[in-house]
Amino acid sequence: MPDIKQIITEEQLAKSLEVIRQSFRTVAEEMNMTREKTPDHPAFYTMERLQDLHKRATFWGLYVDGNQVGFIASEKSEDGVYFMDRLSILPAYRLQGYGRKLVEYLLDYIRKQGGTKVALGMVNSQTNLKNWYKSFGFVETGTKQFKHLPFLVCFMEKDLSA
Repeated sequence: MPDIKQIITEEQLAKSLEVIRQSFRTVAEEMNMTREKTPDHPAFYTMERLQDLHKRATFWGLYVDGNQVGFIASEKSEDGVYFMDRLSILPAYRLQGYGRKLVEYLLDYIRKQGGTKVALGMVNSQTNLKNWYKSFGFVETGTKQFKHLPFLVCFMEKDLSA
């Protein structure tokens, strides 16, 4: 049975960094991204970058048999919208329901915080992932091409007030 715990310590951050890097490495390889071309991509995160995000976001890890195999972050914006960020499941643990458990956990957490809207950004061309998010009730709200990224970003939101 998986266990979800808040990430607090430096040791937990270090393990989370590895989970994020390994999880996003598959996307980076598929899209021919390199550290030189896309240093801000999660596959190339540094501990400093993760620590900076941790100052303003809440982190959780998903553990199976005591080993961290998943990660998710949540950040509340000034306008009260919560952002779901860096959902990561190690490749060997994908398609086993662990991502769903993390997203459901996060949505429940945000509801308990009084949040009424959750937003995320993702690679627009990843239609399987986009459809998976739609299964939670997320809807597409737009796309944007950032000059520092080699892909179109799709933005999605879920209304929690219903």
